[in-house]
Amino acid sequence: MNVIASRGQLRASFMRWALFTVPLVVLLGFLAGKLGSPQTIWFQGLVKPAIYPPPATFGLVWTVLYAMIGLSLALVCSAWGARGRRLAIMLFVIHLPINLAFTPVFFGNQNIMGGLIVMGLVDVTLIAMVLTFWRVRRSAGLLLLPYLAWAAFASVLAWQFHLLNPEGGLGGETVETQRIVL
Repeated sequence: MNVIASRGQLRASFMRWALFTVPLVVLLGFLAGKLGSPQTIWFQGLVKPAIYPPPATFGLVWTVLYAMIGLSLALVCSAWGARGRRLAIMLFVIHLPINLAFTPVFFGNQNIMGGLIVMGLVDVTLIAMVLTFWRVRRSAGLLLLPYLAWAAFASVLAWQFHLLNPEGGLGGETVETQRIVL
């Protein structure tokens, strides 16, 4: 019998990777979320698209998605010797910082167009990542499909914010000023 590792050893490798990747990805997502907030005067003043969900939705959805992303990465990392494993991990390393950049760009810098550009990069790198993860382990690619759906929704949402707020939400005012309508 020429088996490199038993099923138990493969499961143990996955568990070790998951214990590292899931908390890491969730933590990085949490920290990126602290670099900008929808609680600013600027964001409150934006015209919101009709498809904008309740704000509490975002924290819940992103927590679940980051956990799924971490599990997907663990599946790929534990696939020792799999063809395309190194490329899949490299794409993840390229993709995650782009994903994490959205909140600081959109909310922190109050830059709708910059956020839209970041979302375009997220979509392109995510599609490549889903395809390479799928080739390494189908279940890893499947775990990324809800994330791909949410990223597509976020892109549409960012585009609608751009269309509804063509001046970037400032309307000639600076962030330091606040418009009061009586």
